[in-house]
Amino acid sequence: MQRGSDRLSVHRDDEMKHELKGLLQTRHPTRVEEWHDPEPAADDDPEVWSGPVGGLGAPASLDRARLELARHLSRHAFPANAGELARALRRSNAPGSLVDAVAGLPRSARYAHVQQLAEALVGGG
Repeated sequence: MQRGSDRLSVHRDDEMKHELKGLLQTRHPTRVEEWHDPEPAADDDPEVWSGPVGGLGAPASLDRARLELARHLSRHAFPANAGELARALRRSNAPGSLVDAVAGLPRSARYAHVQQLAEALVGGG
């Protein structure tokens, strides 16, 4: 028998683990209603990056790439090559993995708008 200053019983602890199991396995909310989530995401939670433009372990998608690029680049940054766009991303304090992904694109290519840049990132260059 465990003696200590635990606020919760062993049964409640197991119940809480069961409630969080889906969230921990899928890395996104598993409930239809946000208020019903065991630990709903806060509005000011930082983005978690895995790879150039994927979030929360998900594969990179064109929509996600375009959204993240548009958050940090204005239309005045275009047309430009990868080096110029990487510098613009650094100036706007974009996540390092996004800057590195853009900097890794071929320097000879020029991008006219965010859509072309996102397609190059998701398509692998």
